[in-house]
Amino acid sequence: MLYYVIAIVVVFLFLIGIRIVRPTSRGLVERLGKYNRFAEPGFHWVIPIIERMVKINVTEQMVDAQPQEIITNDNLNARVDAQVYFKVKPDEESVKSSQYNVNDYEYQIVNLARTTLRNIIGTLTLKSANSERDKINGELLTTLAKETQNWGMEIVRTELKEIDPPKDVQETMNKVVKAENEKIAALDFANAAERQADGLKRAEIKKAEGIRQGRILAAEGEAEAIRLVNEAANRYFVGNAQLLRQLQTVETALRDNAKIVVPSDSELVNVIGELAGVLPLRRHAKEAPPAGE
Repeated sequence: MLYYVIAIVVVFLFLIGIRIVRPTSRGLVERLGKYNRFAEPGFHWVIPIIERMVKINVTEQMVDAQPQEIITNDNLNARVDAQVYFKVKPDEESVKSSQYNVNDYEYQIVNLARTTLRNIIGTLTLKSANSERDKINGELLTTLAKETQNWGMEIVRTELKEIDPPKDVQETMNKVVKAENEKIAALDFANAAERQADGLKRAEIKKAEGIRQGRILAAEGEAEAIRLVNEAANRYFVGNAQLLRQLQTVETALRDNAKIVVPSDSELVNVIGELAGVLPLRRHAKEAPPAGE
């Protein structure tokens, strides 16, 4: 009976001493309050009552620095909030440092981040703080990394969530932004109208140039026609002004589809025919009858 009791006690002690470490954690085994060994992921057994295992998460974690009121360099109260991303390094020394060099590292990181933000933003105006978020994040990251280097921590990144000014200041800033947007829109509209006016102006210039060129060509045609008429007049009507006048009259009448009867023996017929390249037929005189008839 005693053996059964001893066996049950041994099995019970073995079972309660089993520890499983997941890949996301590392373990520190302490014996009677002193560090004894490092526990990698896997199966481990600790002596009940005498030993205990402390598990530490080595994955990336996030803590919120919690919103706080900070007075900027231009004496405005800004509501500031930030987040810090960090992780415990997985090697033995870093895990030991996270437990033995700092008390509650998450709480310490939050308070260190809040203090650092007050120091950084307190030297900036509200406008510059809003426009230089990357600079603030960089300075916060550098300071936290320096202060936690003995804690076995790696500060991965910091994110400035918000910098909210007082309500009345926010309303004024919104009005300024709205005015700037309206100004930009008005300038864009003016530029578009100017470009449209320039386009219309160029179109009118092109149109005027076309009309001018057309008139020049028409004038050149009329000049050529006058030259040809003068050549024809000099060729056919030198000393025959009356005949030239008659030909012009005929030309005007033919333009209006009028019909004019011109005597066949008229000199005008010969002129018209010669201009057209046709020679009129001349009537031969009747032969005289033989003598004695």
